[in-house]
Amino acid sequence: MGDLATGMRYLGQGQKWVLRNGRWFGFGLLPALVTLVLYAAALTALALWADDLVAWATPFADDWDSPWPGLLRGTLTALLFAGGLLLAVLTFTAVTLLVGDPFYESLSEKVEESVGGVTEGPDIPLLRSLWISLCDSLYVLMRALALAVPLFALGFVPVLGQTVVPVLGLAVSGFFLTLELTSVAMQRRTIPVRERLRMLRGRKTLALGFGGPLVLCFLVPLAAVFLMPGAVAGAALLVRDLADGGADGDGGGGASGSGEGAPGPAPGPRDTRPTPGPA
Repeated sequence: MGDLATGMRYLGQGQKWVLRNGRWFGFGLLPALVTLVLYAAALTALALWADDLVAWATPFADDWDSPWPGLLRGTLTALLFAGGLLLAVLTFTAVTLLVGDPFYESLSEKVEESVGGVTEGPDIPLLRSLWISLCDSLYVLMRALALAVPLFALGFVPVLGQTVVPVLGLAVSGFFLTLELTSVAMQRRTIPVRERLRMLRGRKTLALGFGGPLVLCFLVPLAAVFLMPGAVAGAALLVRDLADGGADGDGGGGASGSGEGAPGPAPGPRDTRPTPGPA
């Protein structure tokens, strides 16, 4: 249970960090807001045209006696929208991180600087970095869907779908949410996505302690938008523990694995490379 509490503590420390640094909080909100608008538009379009799409896909039901065509198409429409909503939940974090890659990279670096030093990442062009992030996110999404789709189907099983499946769904979602959020600091350390997955599997309760509460919070409308900056900040602290073994119980950390920086007060903003920052 120690790792479970540690994961929750990193999440709380990340939220506190961005609240104490209000300009960075506002800076981290921008990508989540953009993603929210895109997803809201996509789900609205799906809701408006789901009936027509299902009718187009089921011409064989035109000759059925009433009420079977309506029952079939109504069920398929509900399943289509539910599937779209599930996909939106599974991909929201990945898309937000992709849209806000330069933003969250700067935020993550700033958090690590404030607790004793930041690992210098390789000098990768922005487009190359976005491509790597996209490939990693697709890999994680495929892994998540391999578990989420069967769980979604099992959710319709009486009793099992209302008891065991929600708990398993929370665990799976929390684990993969942590995997996505730690990708910013992990990629800076040039840790490949398969190795990240192996590392988190080795400390599942740490990942669940961090990601599980976030999944529950993300069920509240707009909560994902406001919690994303703190989630990225907390993930940076978690990675210092997971990858560097240098974080203490207060969320502080020793020097990063590269040996750059020593514990001490937060240094000023770095100007070594052009990363965006809050106005």
